Amino acid sequence: MAKPHRKHQWIFRVFDEGKCEEIARLAGMSPVVAQILAGRDQIPLQQIQSFLDSPLMDLRAPESLGNVPAAAQLILEHVREQKRICIYGDYDADGMTATAVLYRCLTLLNANVGYFLPNRLDDGYGLNNQAIEQLAQDGVELIVSVDCGITSLEQVTLAKSLGMKIVVTDHHTMKSELPQADAIVHPQHPDQPYPFEGLCGAGVAFKLAWAVCQLHSGAERVSPQLKSFLMLALGITAIGTVADVVPLLDENRILVKHGLRALKDRPVVGIAELMRITKLDQKPSLGADDIGFTLAPRLNASGRLGQAQLGVELLTTDDPKRAKDLAEYIHHLNDSRDSLERSILKQARQQIKDEHWEDESALVLAGRGWHAGVIGIVAARIAEQYHRPTIIISLDQMHTKPGTGSARSALGINLYDAIEQCQDHLLGFGGHRAAAGLRINEDQIATFREEFNRIVTEQYSPEERTSELQIDAEVPLSQLTIQTLKELGQLAPFGHEHPQPLLCASEVELSGEPKRMGKGDLHFSCQLQQHGIRLRAVAFGKGDWVDELQQATGPFDFVFRAKINEFNGRRSVELHLVDWQTSRERIESENSLPGTNKLETSVGINPDAR
Repeated sequence: MAKPHRKHQWIFRVFDEGKCEEIARLAGMSPVVAQILAGRDQIPLQQIQSFLDSPLMDLRAPESLGNVPAAAQLILEHVREQKRICIYGDYDADGMTATAVLYRCLTLLNANVGYFLPNRLDDGYGLNNQAIEQLAQDGVELIVSVDCGITSLEQVTLAKSLGMKIVVTDHHTMKSELPQADAIVHPQHPDQPYPFEGLCGAGVAFKLAWAVCQLHSGAERVSPQLKSFLMLALGITAIGTVADVVPLLDENRILVKHGLRALKDRPVVGIAELMRITKLDQKPSLGADDIGFTLAPRLNASGRLGQAQLGVELLTTDDPKRAKDLAEYIHHLNDSRDSLERSILKQARQQIKDEHWEDESALVLAGRGWHAGVIGIVAARIAEQYHRPTIIISLDQMHTKPGTGSARSALGINLYDAIEQCQDHLLGFGGHRAAAGLRINEDQIATFREEFNRIVTEQYSPEERTSELQIDAEVPLSQLTIQTLKELGQLAPFGHEHPQPLLCASEVELSGEPKRMGKGDLHFSCQLQQHGIRLRAVAFGKGDWVDELQQATGPFDFVFRAKINEFNGRRSVELHLVDWQTSRERIESENSLPGTNKLETSVGINPDAR
């Protein structure tokens, strides 16, 4: 038998059959969907229908988010007095969309407003002294930060000393001391508890814009013009929410669900052009994946390559010609970003091999000239491949500047806490439990690497490094019909902490030879067959599976996500494979599994029919 290729531990979600039946009864849904919801156990029974419908009316009133009334009042005073306002954003997709939402709102109210986003390569993250001083010289009287500022104590104090008012809106991890701003809007504010801490920067900005609209209208129900703006802003907010990988639960689910409809039905002209270029405009509906894999990377590319201002302009311009030019330029920037990413990723993997770091608890890699705008993506790729926290550091070519690092977590490690314990070796850092950035002198990297590895090792042993796949249910291929997938679609949008259901089919045969496909033969395709049912399956970035499967002895067990593929007006079920093993391996290890979750039992299929 071929050597097992599997690097994941398969964990089958255990569900309560009584709760499954109750969900099916209360929501009138199929046992398939009910079982998946019961297994995830995220939603109380009495909230299931509300979760599925996710009506806009379930969004909490904006004033319930701490300090929003005070922030909205201060902003509107400056609007009415025509005092100059600057929205200070961040250079990622969340920061761009947050900036665009508030800028569009205030422009609609005829405010004297502009925006500033730092250059990722020159200015670094967040508020900086030079920018604050320049804004004061330009006559700005109110700064509203979006998606940044909560740790900028010095910069906020500087702004105040220069005679400016400042409102900080953010969602990143706070320090024990907060900036002395005129108002701080943050879903995790210690003095202003909010029921949902998962809003991103754009979500916080949307709440503030909503409150400004209500205050301007003098009523909870805003004017038709402002209502139209808020519906448009939902689409922009959805992009930031998906891009920033916040939990797609609670209010984020509502924002994204309705935001996806807004993007399809009434996108701003810049996004409409970007969807035309990427052919998203040809899809009958949009999903969170369309944001995560198509729209957000292109916006992020402009920020990563030092041109975040263009991303905001794409989101705010109403000039069709300018929107077209910007969309095409940003689309090409993404191609450049992709080329840089592949080059750095190759070098990073080689460094791991050359330095024999394959067994390290965490990876801290550094390279001279690695583009600082791309290292975050590379860190995410390495963390996913090696199943451990990863920090990628870009070293200055001229040896005159500190190194810039970007970090991504894995295995549930709280990245922010781990880095904080090593901060004596750093010039600065910021972020949250899943992603962070830092600055470090080159002569401190080796010591930092040793300390960071020690801290991560204390949280998990090398034996625990295998990543887990949380499988929602085992299902025969015969149950994967278009109708079943439509019912599963009721659970969308999918994303962080609410992923698309992960399913398993066992004792499956290959029908014909598996094939490589795509550019550079990077991807994998095959036909799977079980009890006379045959379905197409693909696996992106898994071209090597062709050789591995040909050397292995079937039948096989596959883990996958099921999709409806639409091509030339035809719809078919397609499986996007995540992992596989031989059925013999499964039988040998089945006794060690935490639980089983066989879909056949709950939907009345004979368990012996396989």
